[in-house]
Amino acid sequence: MDFKAATDNLCDGISHDALAKALGVSVATVRQARLRPEAKAHRTPPENWEDVVINLAGSQIRRYRSLISELHAARQQALFAAPPKRRA
Repeated sequence: MDFKAATDNLCDGISHDALAKALGVSVATVRQARLRPEAKAHRTPPENWEDVVINLAGSQIRRYRSLISELHAARQQALFAAPPKRRA
């Protein structure tokens, strides 16, 4: 795995669109529910929002664990593939 692939994976968050799809609502509803409660455009979040966020967070954790494992494996492979250092 190269630097770009690793950092793309690390920085890939969850978009409002993905959250809206998981919640079964529109992106506008997600954005309005994220506003301060005193804002005029604020809307109540969907009833099942906590379960959806838990599931999405779990997916992110699994993705990060996979990234960590891949990087550790690549590092180990590089260590074993490198010729031993000679002492002068």
